[in-house]
Amino acid sequence: KLFLSVIRFDSTYIDGIQLHDEVLIYIPRLNKLTFSIDTILSNNNIKIDLRSNEEIQRSFIGRVYGQIGSDVQTIVTKNKGVCHVYSLPYQFDAFYRLNNSFQGGMFDKVQGLIMNDEIYPFEHHFFQLISQDFPFLKELYIVNCQPQKDKQHSSTLIRFPHLWLLDLNKAHMDYVEEFLFDKNIHLPRLLNLSIKYESLAIVTNNFTNDAARITCGKLKCLEISEPFIRPENFHHYFPLL
Repeated sequence: KLFLSVIRFDSTYIDGIQLHDEVLIYIPRLNKLTFSIDTILSNNNIKIDLRSNEEIQRSFIGRVYGQIGSDVQTIVTKNKGVCHVYSLPYQFDAFYRLNNSFQGGMFDKVQGLIMNDEIYPFEHHFFQLISQDFPFLKELYIVNCQPQKDKQHSSTLIRFPHLWLLDLNKAHMDYVEEFLFDKNIHLPRLLNLSIKYESLAIVTNNFTNDAARITCGKLKCLEISEPFIRPENFHHYFPLL
């Protein structure tokens, strides 16, 4: 098995051709390779036409890889991007840098997920897809500073039945409301929340908003990096801390 995250400068995404020419030919007795490879690309000094998701997929055809999934997000104006290629069915317990280019599928072995998108927001319906495709998710980290565009959430309640750790430290305030308001997302096992104090205080209206009280009332660990003075309602909002 190969689980790899690579940062490249002035280069291209790792694809099926590179994986074959730079790895597999040196392991002639290898019968099967199960992999998950992230390429984080930043081309500051040279203009390179980066491959599309369809081209990445074609680079694996005719080789001994089996079924392959791929997600590609290229920021053309900044000459940078992210490409994730992986064997299917997915065999690892972690999935890194999932963004809005995610193609979907069943990832029932994944317990830890990092969602990261610096271009597009994560909308409510996208979290619904994630809850279905990652049914046994236990740890979720959201990195996205883009505000949601669709503020009118559907009536469908999203459930993450096994999630016990949620990190919103690098997330826009919209995702705090998305996850802490029980009418949007139900988190029956959430115990650990990492968050900025300002976002938490604003969304909960200084710990008086009942919409987040159910989720916050179950927390046993609250991680806030900056110092703060606990207001009067804080202990009532987090009775188990």
